[in-house]
Amino acid sequence: MKDNPTVGGQAVIEGVMMRGEKLSATAVRAPSGKIVLDVKSVTSLRDKYKILNLPFIRGAISLFESLVLGMKALSFSAQAAGDEDETLSDKEIAVTMIVAFILAASLFIAIPTGATHFFMRFTDDAFILNIIEGLFRMIIFFLYIVAITQLNDIKRVFSYHGAEHKTIFCYEHKKPLTVENAKVEPRLHPRCGTAFLLIVMLIATFVFAFTGWPDIFERVISRIILLPVIAGISYEILKFSAKSDNKIIKLAILPGLWLQYLTTKEPEDDMLEVAIEALKAVLPEDKIPDGSASYLY
Repeated sequence: MKDNPTVGGQAVIEGVMMRGEKLSATAVRAPSGKIVLDVKSVTSLRDKYKILNLPFIRGAISLFESLVLGMKALSFSAQAAGDEDETLSDKEIAVTMIVAFILAASLFIAIPTGATHFFMRFTDDAFILNIIEGLFRMIIFFLYIVAITQLNDIKRVFSYHGAEHKTIFCYEHKKPLTVENAKVEPRLHPRCGTAFLLIVMLIATFVFAFTGWPDIFERVISRIILLPVIAGISYEILKFSAKSDNKIIKLAILPGLWLQYLTTKEPEDDMLEVAIEALKAVLPEDKIPDGSASYLY
């Protein structure tokens, strides 16, 4: 079998969403015990406008499209798992994303830059102030992750996150997609969104250092405007580091892997079954390894 096409994924409520080159599939364990599948074709603006495939531009586009796809997968999973009576409309998804963006901007932009303002009584060095702001941002991010790990529902999502990683590793190692093969794979993956977010935090600190230290309003606005730039740079770094065998690069991405000890948990066998069905649904027939099992019933 030739090189496998790249796949990515996301844990959802009682399930996993996988995205391939042409399809996305969300598999959810319904209250009845059956695995429910939602398969959709996926198209990207990058396919329509080739200029959007340029390095540092493609990262921002991919991030936005992943957020939209992820919201739709979460909406389906909530319905399939019995938490909602109906899926969200495109308008409702847009409103949800806007609200989520405002909350994230408040938590990871406004609060860190506001808190750093008090250190101006000790120093007016813009570089030092930006470093302090970056440290505040990473501390808040870490505390946020630790806090949500205490929620039982989130613990199950993190277990499905582990199932997603193990299943993708099984596929990348060209093994038959079975529970037995997947469960022995690592649950920490270098292309994980958790690692991406940590890279974003670090790159943001570096990029913001070049903006100086204007008044608090200008700081907040400039950081929001620069988010696509930071996402683009972070995407290229993550993409390169995932493929590199350089020891220094491998050492540099270790913090992103360590953070996944919090955001992934060891999955149960039935969670791996769900992840396997989601992955198989997005693969061409000739790319599904021989001997792969079926868990749909």
